[in-house]
This record gives sequence, C-alpha cells and structure tokens, in this order.
Amino acid sequence: MTPISFALAHSLPEAVLALGALILLMLGVFRAKDGRDWIISECAIAVLGLAFLLLFAGTGEKVVVFDGAFIDDAYGRYMKGLALIGSIVTLLLSLDYMRREKIDLFEFPILVLLATLGMLMLISAQSLISLYLGLELMSLALYVIAAFHRDNVRASEAGLKYFALGALSSGMLLYGASLLYGFAGTTSLEGIATAIHGKADIGVVFGLVFLLAGLSFKMSVVPFHMWTPDVYEGAPTPVTTFFATAAKMAAVAITVRVVMTAFPGVTDQWRQILVFVSILSMAIGAFAAIGQSNIKRLMAYSSIGHMGFALVGLAAGTQQGVQGVLIYMSIYLAMTLGTFAAILSMRVGDVYVEKISDLAGLARTNGPMALFLSAMMLSLAGIPPLAGFFAKWYVFNAAIQAHLYPLAVIGVLMSVVACFYYLRIVKVIYFDEPAPGFERASPAVTAVLVVTSLLVVFFSFWPGPLDVAAAAAAKSLF
Repeated sequence: MTPISFALAHSLPEAVLALGALILLMLGVFRAKDGRDWIISECAIAVLGLAFLLLFAGTGEKVVVFDGAFIDDAYGRYMKGLALIGSIVTLLLSLDYMRREKIDLFEFPILVLLATLGMLMLISAQSLISLYLGLELMSLALYVIAAFHRDNVRASEAGLKYFALGALSSGMLLYGASLLYGFAGTTSLEGIATAIHGKADIGVVFGLVFLLAGLSFKMSVVPFHMWTPDVYEGAPTPVTTFFATAAKMAAVAITVRVVMTAFPGVTDQWRQILVFVSILSMAIGAFAAIGQSNIKRLMAYSSIGHMGFALVGLAAGTQQGVQGVLIYMSIYLAMTLGTFAAILSMRVGDVYVEKISDLAGLARTNGPMALFLSAMMLSLAGIPPLAGFFAKWYVFNAAIQAHLYPLAVIGVLMSVVACFYYLRIVKVIYFDEPAPGFERASPAVTAVLVVTSLLVVFFSFWPGPLDVAAAAAAKSLF
C-alpha cells in the first residue's frame, strides 16, 4: 500500500464528506431549478451516514498519517461519531423547518457537510497547522449558516456578531500557536510536549493561554461566551441545534486532545485556566438563564453552563477525567438534540414560537410532548435517575479523585441554582393556564424527540456500552 492510499484509508470519513460536498454542490448548481432542493438535503444525510459507518471500518489501531498532521485513534473516532450524529440529526430536523420558512436552499446541507468536514479534521488534528485548518473550515461554514435566513434581521445580526468575534478568536489562537512554535520549534502536539520537557517557561504559558482562549470561544465558555445568546436566538433553529451539538463536540474534543497531548508535563498551568473558566461558566450559565423568557436564549446560557461542567472533568487531568468528559458530552448531545426537537415542535399555525410562556398548559394540549420535554428539562437539571445526573456524577467524581474538592462543591451548588429555570419550564408545562396548542410536528422531529427521551431515561438501566466505549477512547490518549 502506497503512503497516500494508506493515509486515505485512515481518513475515509473525511474523504467521503469532501467528495460528497463537491458532487452535491455541482448537482445543486447545474440541475434544473424545480424547487426540489430537499433532495440535496436527503443526499447529504446519506453522505453523513456513510461517513459515520466508515468510522468503524478500520482495524481500530492508533495511526498517525499525513506527515504527523492527522491521527486516527479511538478517541478521535468516538468524538467524530458524536459530531456526525449531531450533523445528521440537524439535517433531519431542518427538513420541515426550512421548507416552511422558505429557506430550503441547496446550499444549506452542503455548508453543513463542509462544516462537519472541518470538525472531523479538527478532532484528528495532531499539529497546530492542521488544527487551524480544521477550525477555519468549520468556522467559515458556520459564519454563513448563522446568517442563512438573509431576510431576517436577527439572523443577519447573529451572523455578523459571530463572524466579528470569531475573527478575533482566530487571531488569538494563531498568536498563541506562533508563540508555542517559537519556543518549541515544532507545530506537532507531541513534539511540543517533548520540546518543553514539562518546563512552564513564560513564553509557553502565554502561548498556552492564547491557544486556550481561541478554543474557549468555540466552546462558548466564559469569558468568551458573549456571542452565544444572540447567535442562538437569532439564527434559524436548526442552525442553533448545529451550533449547540456538533460544533460543541469538535471544540471540546480538540481542547482535550491539545492539553493532554501537548502539555501533559505542565498540568498545573492549564488546570488553573480550566478551573477558572469552568467556575465562571457554571456560574454565568446558572444565574444568567434565570431571567430569560426566550427558550432558545435560555438554552444558550444552559449550554454555557454545561460546557463548564464538562471542563470540571478535564481539569482533573486524568484518564478518569477524560472518560467523564466523553460520557458527559454524549449525554449532553442526546439532551440537547431532544430539547431542540421540542423547540421545533412549537408551531402555532404557520409561525414558530420561542417564548417559554408559549409552553403554558402543554400537558393539557399535547400530553406526550409535555412528558418528553419535561424529561429533557429534568435531565438537563441533573435530577436522578435521568442521564443528566450520571453525566455530572462522572465529572464531579473525577474532580474529587484529583483532589479538586472546591471545584466539585461549586459545581454541585451551581447545579442546584440551574435547577430553578429547568423546573420553571416544567411548572409552566403542567400548572399554567393553557396557551394555544401547537400543530402536529413532522415525523422526523417527533422521532428525534422520542428517541432522545428514551435514551436519557434508560441510561441509568443500561450504561455499560457508553461507559466501555468512553473508557477505551480515553485510554487511547494516554
């Protein structure tokens, strides 16, 4: 096998996405304009599904290809799987919404494919250069789809804010990468670890800070969260779903890989940063969401808080901590997809509504949806025996094992505060006077809501497969 074919054999999902995006782009541009742009979306879902299957077609060994720029390992495959699930479900949820909003253009699924390609490249990045290439490929597509509803002022504003702040974060990341290259003499993550020999020189620390600042923007954690509420509220709801799920998976995945691969000898330095960011994110996510009346904006602050909880596990700096992060992100993915499926079911006539007050009395107008959405809210709050409780248990336990007792205690307290706004939604659903009932949701939206609800309910009875897979993925990083 030639070096090129060997490298392609270990990057088949990326190759399929790139080729699929190019073919669908040509098909969309040159075919007859017959108003059937949904066909491109269905083809894009098929391409993403094929990429997901190809993730597990290899031998499962750990291989570095493309001259050390790309790694194929169990950790990468696990996180790529989560990102692809987020992308597939996003397109499924978008089919009916885009048609009703009259923005079902063929460019949207292609941009999702390109963004997902960037995510997969980012997750497998083994050097600072490939990290930046994957990050920018993902970001450029996300900038466009954030403002995809061109006739909507809020969507245009969301896209502009995300672009302006995203450019700033990219500059910070590049500055940090250049500092690290100057001190280490290499862009390889493993090479950086070898070059610094566990010594936290001032230049290395500055480079690390700026690099983590750039990655923190993509995770939307405090203090780089300012774009999140406006973009989540203003962007079309399927786009918000994409931001909250697949994009989060990629950002957390590369952050874990960077600190564990390039800086294993300076754990105390990056742990201080992550503890600070984690505490602020949990606090802002808990308190700022209390006064929100728009459910998409509330979910923005919720995602900020949940990223703070995920970083609790990473701050432990152990294999158990990484395993906790992987389990947390898996459960977070299911909870968030289910919640946004419920939000996409909030349609009165031909208008999609987003106010929490629109859910009033839902238990009397649509009992099954009320039950499923309440399960999502209680799981997001971390109430046992739902999956959200176990997600937090894994990361808090890892922090305690690493003797980070104050961080674990603060996390528990912030979880209690966050319960208020999740339980408020349940109260509105079951105890307020009924608002106008919602129209019947599309089969795809209903299926996503039902499946994710079942996952968060039954995880406590069947945690084994996820636990084993996360443990194997975390082990491949060490």
